[in-house]
Amino acid sequence: MTLGIGGSTIAAELERMQSIRGGATPISAEERRQRIARVQAIMREKDIQAMHLDASTSNFYFTGLRLTGSERLHGVVIPAEGDLTYITPAFEAAKLQTMMSIDGPVRSWEEHEDPTALVIDAVRDMGYANGTIAVDPATPFFTFDGLRRAGNAYTFVNATEVIAPCRMIKSAAEIALLKQATAMTLEVQKATGRILAEGITTDEVAAFIGAAHRKMGADDANTFCIVLFGEPTAYPHGVPYPQTLKRGDMVLIDIGATLHGYQSDITRTYVFGDPTARQRMVWQIEKAATEAVFAAAKIGAPCEALDAAARKVIEGAGFGAGYALPGLPHRAGHGVGLDVHEEPYIVRGNTTALTAGMCFSNEPTICIYGEFGVRLEDHIYMTDAGANWFTKPAPSVDDPLDVLAE
Repeated sequence: MTLGIGGSTIAAELERMQSIRGGATPISAEERRQRIARVQAIMREKDIQAMHLDASTSNFYFTGLRLTGSERLHGVVIPAEGDLTYITPAFEAAKLQTMMSIDGPVRSWEEHEDPTALVIDAVRDMGYANGTIAVDPATPFFTFDGLRRAGNAYTFVNATEVIAPCRMIKSAAEIALLKQATAMTLEVQKATGRILAEGITTDEVAAFIGAAHRKMGADDANTFCIVLFGEPTAYPHGVPYPQTLKRGDMVLIDIGATLHGYQSDITRTYVFGDPTARQRMVWQIEKAATEAVFAAAKIGAPCEALDAAARKVIEGAGFGAGYALPGLPHRAGHGVGLDVHEEPYIVRGNTTALTAGMCFSNEPTICIYGEFGVRLEDHIYMTDAGANWFTKPAPSVDDPLDVLAE
């Protein structure tokens, strides 16, 4: 058996998770007010009069409200200048008052009324009889359609152009939360390796991962959980059927949870047993591709340069060009924050320059249908001095969870 993998029990690992659970400091109301001021300045630069935020992570980013999307509009309107206005179903208004950390008037609508008309009324009452309204890209189409009909005096644009410049650049408080979230998930990855035993199923492992994240203090255990054994590791987002572990299987575990809303996302791939020469070779090529991405991550470099660096290694080893298989069928990474996939995307064609505060994954998977796949995923955060790892990458195929020194 590969050193450091297996040899513990589920009960023992859950007890250990509880013992190393740490605290975390959520984003303050003052930081959220600074975010609102920032997005308002961008709106003024772009001549946008107001922005509608739906029940989305962007709403949470600016206001701190955790809302669940539904057929009922529950959102906020942020004007280019002045105080925001909350829009809520009338029967939720009292509850909303207990959730607010940013002050602002509340407008409510009854069940028979059109809430999109209320949004437009709020914009008019802010002093904008016409102009441009930016709409949260997470807004359902039926809400957007209602806004267009109610607000025919306005032009509507995608709010990504004002939201992304804010959310792409993480503050020190955000980076601290991401560090703790990823450290938590790395511990869960190590614990998962220790409970593996021949005959365990992917469903049993997934259940353990959720329990372990909860023991560690995650506020949303298993935001996503991909557990794969053997040939299914070749499929980046898994397969719709469980597998049972046997010796010699490649194991791929891609997991994440949230801490005060901020996402972790770490993938480890290793062999249950002794790696074959083929498994060892492909694992090492994947490792080299992730190292090439990190080396290319320099302030001012375009995002696409990192994707190109990974492909140069993988294609140079004889795998498919571009997205052809066997090879790397997807982008080399994605931004992370309140969403597990957000700006900036590490993909061909994205010329966005890397800037201090950007945080993104490094995960150039190698997929070989009919055999196995290998993905090693850790995240990078940029400072003025360059790139930094959130978590220490897997050292080697023989110590994939970095446990030999423990």
